[in-house]
Amino acid sequence: MELLFVMLFGVAAGLAARYALPWRTQHGSMLVPAIGTIASAVVWLGLTWLGWAWDGGWIWVVSIAASVVISVGLDLLIGAVRNSRDAAMLTALGA
Repeated sequence: MELLFVMLFGVAAGLAARYALPWRTQHGSMLVPAIGTIASAVVWLGLTWLGWAWDGGWIWVVSIAASVVISVGLDLLIGAVRNSRDAAMLTALGA
């Protein structure tokens, strides 16, 4: 049940990153929220496998913080790469 809750926080982090950052027109509407969800779930599972207690506070903090950092980082990376590749393709098509 806690995994579901941490994944919901990951969706919220991804949605916040999508609408707060400038590259939202460069990718699909659910890509960054999906990245946030997957990141929070993977970090949560990794920490539980390492023996962190699910009822402890640090597992929540680390999982949610990781989903925020990963969502923001990948949103900026995907947007910048997509923008530069689109510009290169437009230049190649115009030549």
